[in-house]
Amino acid sequence: MGLKMGAGMGMGMNNIAIPNRWDPRPYQLPAWRALEGGVKRAALIWHRRAGKDSFGLNWTACAAHDAVGTYWHMLPTIRQARRVIWDRLDRESGEKSLDLVFPPRLRRARNETEMKIELKNGSIWQLCGSDNYDHLVGADPLGVVFSEYSLADPAAWDYIRPILAENGGWAMFIYTPRGRNHGYRMLRLAEQNPDWFTQVLTVDDTKRKNGSPVINKSAIDEDLRSGMAEDIVKQEYWCSFDAAFHGAYYGAQMEKARTAGRILSMHADPQQPVETWWDLGVADSTSIWFVQYAGHEVHVIDYEEASGEGLAYYARLIQNKPYVYSRHIAPHDIRARELGTGKSREEVARSLGLRFEIAPKLSIADGIDAVRAILPRCHFNSDVCERGIDALTLYRKEFNEKTKTFKDHPLHDWTSHAADAFRYGATARKKGAGAGQVHQADTGFSVL
Repeated sequence: MGLKMGAGMGMGMNNIAIPNRWDPRPYQLPAWRALEGGVKRAALIWHRRAGKDSFGLNWTACAAHDAVGTYWHMLPTIRQARRVIWDRLDRESGEKSLDLVFPPRLRRARNETEMKIELKNGSIWQLCGSDNYDHLVGADPLGVVFSEYSLADPAAWDYIRPILAENGGWAMFIYTPRGRNHGYRMLRLAEQNPDWFTQVLTVDDTKRKNGSPVINKSAIDEDLRSGMAEDIVKQEYWCSFDAAFHGAYYGAQMEKARTAGRILSMHADPQQPVETWWDLGVADSTSIWFVQYAGHEVHVIDYEEASGEGLAYYARLIQNKPYVYSRHIAPHDIRARELGTGKSREEVARSLGLRFEIAPKLSIADGIDAVRAILPRCHFNSDVCERGIDALTLYRKEFNEKTKTFKDHPLHDWTSHAADAFRYGATARKKGAGAGQVHQADTGFSVL
C-alpha cells in the first residue's frame, strides 16, 4: 500500500516512502483501496477530525509521484487554504504538515506566494480557493481534492470537471454536511453512480488501530457543555444534513422553506409582472433574482449570475426572458460614476433601455432583517434557482479564528452576490413603492 519512491539525491541518501510517516487508519482503507483500484471520483463525508485533509494530501503525494502532472488541493477560499493547509503544523511532531507530506528532499521549489510546490519528478502541487478557481485558466490538473466542498463555490467543480474528464484525472470531495445544499445533492447523485466511491463516516464508524474511538464521547460532551448546539453536534459528528449551518443568517429559514415544500418546481405566471433584484459586480459576479407576487406570497421564479460581463450582456439577458417587468431594483452604488467614462452605470443602463429603481440605503443589519421578514412568504423555483438557493442557505457571518467567535458582519465569498441582490430586493419590498405594478417605461428595451 502506497508507493516506494527513491529520493534521487545521490549516494548515501535513504529512499523515502510515500506516503511519508503516515498510515491510513482502518476506516480510511476502503477509500484508499478504491482509489488505488482506479476509481476516479470519490465523495467522502467524514465527521469532524476524521483526518479528511491528511487523507487527501497523502493520496495526492502518491498520485503525484506515480503520474507527473499538476494537482490541486482546493478549499472554499484562498485565505482559508493558507491558514488550514499551508501554515498548518503537525500535532504530534510540531513540523510543518506539508514537510511531512512532500518531504523537502523530494522538492525542486516551493513558492510561498502562490502556495505551490514543485517536485523533482516534474509534478506540481498547489493550494487553491474555489473563490479564485477562474484565475487558474490554462492549467490542466490530473487530480483535485475539494476540501470542505459543502462550503465551496459549486461552480469550481463545473469548471474543472470537463478538464478531468478529458485527461482522465480524478477528483476527491471531502467534507462534513452543511445542510441540504450542493454537497447533499452530490452525495445522493454519487450514491447512484457505480463509477463513484462514496463513504459517510460518523463517530460511531471511526476507530484507531488499537480499537479506540477517534473522538471520545467525553470530547463531544465537552463541546455540548461549552455551548455547541445539539443540532451542530449531530452535523459535525454524526454527519446530519438536516441541521442549519451554524452562523448562517438564513440557514434555518431556508431549511423551513424546504421542509414546508416552498422550494419546488414551479412556473412563472404569464399574467403577472416580474420584478428583478440586482447586485451589480465590477470585479465580482452580477446576480439577478426574478420575482412575482401572488397575494401575500413572493414567488422567486428565476435566478441568473455571471461575471466578467458588461451591462449590455445583462440587458440582452433580461430582454430575452419571456417576462413583462414591473421594476428593476439596484443598489445605490449604481449611481457612482466610472473614472474612465464619467458616466454612472445607471446612465449606461438607461441608454440600453434598462431603468432602475434604487433600493433604500440601509445598513447591512437592517437589510438582513428585511430578508428574514420576507423569507417566510417566499416560494423558490428549484428548477433554475439552485445556485441562488444554496447561496442564501450558506450566507454567513465571518468567523474569528483567534477568538473562536463570529464577527458582526458577513463573510464575503461566492454566496455574497446572490445574498446582496436578495437583500436589496427585500429592502425595496419593505419600502413597498410600486411593488407588483407594471411600469410601462421599464418594459421597453433598445435593440442591442
